Amino acid sequence: MEQITVNTSSGHYAVVCGRGLLARLGALVSGLGENTGVFILSSPRVWKHWGAVVARSFKGHGGSRRILFDDSERAKRLRTVERLHRLLARAGADRGALIVALGGGVVGDVAGLVAATYLRGVRVVQAPTTLVAQVDSAIGGKTGVNLPEGKNLVGVFYQPQLVVVDADALRTLPLRQYRAGLYEVIKYGVIADGELFGFLERNLEKLLRREPGALGWVLPRCVRIKAEVVSRDEREAGPRRVLNFGHTVGHALEAATGYRRFLHGEAVGWGMTAAAGIARQMNWLAPEDAERIVRLVRRVGPLPRVPQIRPDLLRALLRADKKTRGGRLHIVLPRRIGEVEITAQVPEPLVRHFVLALHQAGSC
Repeated sequence: MEQITVNTSSGHYAVVCGRGLLARLGALVSGLGENTGVFILSSPRVWKHWGAVVARSFKGHGGSRRILFDDSERAKRLRTVERLHRLLARAGADRGALIVALGGGVVGDVAGLVAATYLRGVRVVQAPTTLVAQVDSAIGGKTGVNLPEGKNLVGVFYQPQLVVVDADALRTLPLRQYRAGLYEVIKYGVIADGELFGFLERNLEKLLRREPGALGWVLPRCVRIKAEVVSRDEREAGPRRVLNFGHTVGHALEAATGYRRFLHGEAVGWGMTAAAGIARQMNWLAPEDAERIVRLVRRVGPLPRVPQIRPDLLRALLRADKKTRGGRLHIVLPRRIGEVEITAQVPEPLVRHFVLALHQAGSC
């Protein structure tokens, strides 16, 4: 087991990485001190695979109660948060309660927001079961739900007490979900770690086979990058925005298709492709580096086709993006593999042009 510390102004917490950790979750949570009840928020499909293991881990540690909800992107809305609040109230959860978010990114985002707002805040532990959540969304305290106008427009920063990254949980992940997480892994190589990017180029097939050795190298590497960025900028005032590489276009694609066509990582894969093209067009990125990024994204597997999006809708979605400041779109572009820059100098028509190019490219 490897432990990585996240240091923020809100407090310090550990991200533990290893294998077989969900079977020890009860003991790990018990180490956080007393609580008046553990409430596991999860989804039916995650509970089917891991519910018995997790529930058994809490025997001898005070037990636990489960609350299940739909973890589709369409259910990531305020209505779901209200429902969970009411279920917690009916179950007698008080301020000494502790919530465990067991699942992927939607479960983590929703359960984190529920924990932050129920009784003005109860403790939460993140136990991510998808690759995208393990390397990204479960770490850093971002919580949120969607509005029809855009993704994650309602939320708060609320740090967990602990994050438990169990590589074994990825065994039961459907292939498409797993591949979607690999796009976020690529993101880390582009924004901060050329050595990681090179490892992915050489070992992608091993990762696609979910070989323990490759995963054991990649997971802590990504977690360390995320922990370092979050520790420097908890509330996304500056440096943390580099984590949004590929997300400006990605979020627009998700919203434009009603959160039904793309998994989040798939949309980010298209977004990174567009960002590499934009950076190359602006002479920010060498053509060979742009090609390396696009080629690695394509090697992960097929991406759903980008539909044709009305220009007025795309314009509205880009301007609704959380990274927009004073009406100006801020976008993360690569300077080279391992280094990116946040800029407001990209003309919006150029972004729209590359989204159109994605549609014309068909599937990736």
